[in-house]
Amino acid sequence: MAPRRPAELYRAPFPLYTVRLHPQRPLAITAGGGGAAKTGIRNGVHFLQLEQIGGQLSASLLHSHDTETRATMTMALADDIIAAGQDASCHILRFSLQGPEAKSGSSGRDGSGEKGPRKRKGPSPAGQGGETQSQSSEVTVESLHSVRTDFSADALQKAVRFNADASLLVTGGADGFLRLWEFPSMKKTLEFKAHDGEIEDIALGPDNKVVTAGRDFQCCVWQRDQLVTGLRWNENLPGIPDKAYRYQACRFGAVADVAGALRLYTVQVPHKRERRPPPCYLTKWDGKSFLPLLTRPCGAEVISCLSLSDSGTFLGLGTVTGSVAIHIAFSLQRLYYVREAHGIVVTDMAFIPESRRGRELLGEHEAALLSVAVDSRCKLHLLPRRRSLPVWLLLLLCAGLIMATILLLQLAFPGFL
Repeated sequence: MAPRRPAELYRAPFPLYTVRLHPQRPLAITAGGGGAAKTGIRNGVHFLQLEQIGGQLSASLLHSHDTETRATMTMALADDIIAAGQDASCHILRFSLQGPEAKSGSSGRDGSGEKGPRKRKGPSPAGQGGETQSQSSEVTVESLHSVRTDFSADALQKAVRFNADASLLVTGGADGFLRLWEFPSMKKTLEFKAHDGEIEDIALGPDNKVVTAGRDFQCCVWQRDQLVTGLRWNENLPGIPDKAYRYQACRFGAVADVAGALRLYTVQVPHKRERRPPPCYLTKWDGKSFLPLLTRPCGAEVISCLSLSDSGTFLGLGTVTGSVAIHIAFSLQRLYYVREAHGIVVTDMAFIPESRRGRELLGEHEAALLSVAVDSRCKLHLLPRRRSLPVWLLLLLCAGLIMATILLLQLAFPGFL
């Protein structure tokens, strides 16, 4: 049975390019904008409160942070710190959330003159959750640093990531350079040419190893500025030429029920558009040896973004045609799919965290994925909890089946026993 259409959790007044979820708070942060063009489309970072209301996951706009003429294209989150990629720079923002009891005489605007909370929309007609309510909490945003992270003619930071303890920030841009920054001082510690052309994605693994996916058909593992290895996803698929596919995304993920183990996941998309498009591919790699463990096709729609759940159980995929899919990370098999969930390219997605607060938001569902797109919508994808039978019941059913088979054979062939 096909899943129901995803609920529209939120609609912004500008195109959305990125979304992140706070690991400990019921808070979603999404951002985008129209850029520097004088089209009247604003640029901003929106803070959304997530909560369960009547068994439905709902969103409330807490705060709209104006980013002037800069659209936020990429974003990384470390506790209450945001690293926002805006044009050729990375802007470091710190936010704080205050409840209604901390307010006194609020007029709906903070000291910077940015818009305060306001009601965005009523209940979603999709019926799966996704209504937006008004809230009275306040978010304050402080700008800490701004550093230039790309020096190409296109002037665009393509990717940004924090390491596990937020002591290091890594950025990659359209100029192909990887730049490492100490955090929170934002002192640049390393800069080197990682790819000939744009860096599409970055993943940080154990021992601060950095994986970069570039438009030059390469996916590389780096230890500082030393190349550890180059990945070859098609080495066991001799029928696929090296230059037929390029790497689009890379992410490290935990291994469910195996403490400390990691897997690397990459997405490969066709380099050229064809009338009959070839499939895209998902590859799972060993997180230490970087050897390919499994590769599977994941449909002919070109993949635009990749996300992993905290436990490493699920993979989320968005496409340039607006479709959204969820795969099981272990087998790479597709579990959920909605064709054209958005009207245009899916730009980013994030799973609800699997913390205590995140599980409260999930309710009776096993997982929930938020997707954003250029159509200005943030949509909610719910994965129902899969039913499973206890081991003892399976053993009992097997024993009963064996006994029934023996009795049938005895009736059909007297003297069988």
